[in-house]
Amino acid sequence: MTPWEWQLALCAILALNLASLCAYGFDKRRAVTGGRRVSERALLAVALIAPFGAVGGMRAFRHKTRKAKFKLAYLFLLAHLIVAALILT
Repeated sequence: MTPWEWQLALCAILALNLASLCAYGFDKRRAVTGGRRVSERALLAVALIAPFGAVGGMRAFRHKTRKAKFKLAYLFLLAHLIVAALILT
């Protein structure tokens, strides 16, 4: 890959993780205000695609941290780190 392609890939990853963080923040705000919520399935799908933002959102907003199935976000993060390490080596 060329340096430009690496930069584009990195920007895409950052954008996806920022969107993931925002999804968790949005759902937390709706939980507090009583609005329509984001489904757990959607939040887990977001965590699968962009786990850094999801874990960041869970910790920053203290949201979905007690639910057992949301511990999967940490496994998704680990899987992403392993894949990144394999790609870079």
